[in-house]
Amino acid sequence: MKKILFASVLALALLSCRENKSRQAPVVENAVDNAESSVSGSIKKDTYSRNGNLVHEIYQELIKNDKTLQDLDKRIEIIDKEAEDAMTEYDDVIQKSETYYNDAAELSNSVTDSVTKKKIEKEIKTSSDQYNLKTQAIRDLITKIKANRVTLHDQYVVFKIRKTLPEIKKYQNAHPLKTDHLNQFINKQNQLLEELKKLK
Repeated sequence: MKKILFASVLALALLSCRENKSRQAPVVENAVDNAESSVSGSIKKDTYSRNGNLVHEIYQELIKNDKTLQDLDKRIEIIDKEAEDAMTEYDDVIQKSETYYNDAAELSNSVTDSVTKKKIEKEIKTSSDQYNLKTQAIRDLITKIKANRVTLHDQYVVFKIRKTLPEIKKYQNAHPLKTDHLNQFINKQNQLLEELKKLK
């Protein structure tokens, strides 16, 4: 009996393998299948992409043969880098000044004479206020650059999704899911279950 059961299981496994092999690959070429085949590391990741994100991978497949998309991707990458560099240059100077005023205020707490302490605290505050006033326009521009950077990122993500949605539809159409194979497999399972129930 055990030999019959083993033979039945082996036959079922071989039939399943044969059916899987007989299923043909889709005839229509699409970016989704190409993206999956090149995931191994050959895909160039842009500034905003995340490892393993299929939207980015499909988009990279679309970029390969589209000069306009390549140019757009490069321009977004460049402007993002330039924004980072510009903000870093100004942020460093402003941050160092803020750190100085915070350190000076903290250090002034160690002054024991209350009159001298109040006088130096006032001088620190006056200098800090003057610097803040002087750099307010710069701070406003940096805030605007940061806001634009976020908006550019958001719009590029939305653009990528919209550009790749037709590709996933093309992929779905190239890989139609039918119930036939699953129903046949369930029938095989049921047959085997019936055999098992009859075994003593």
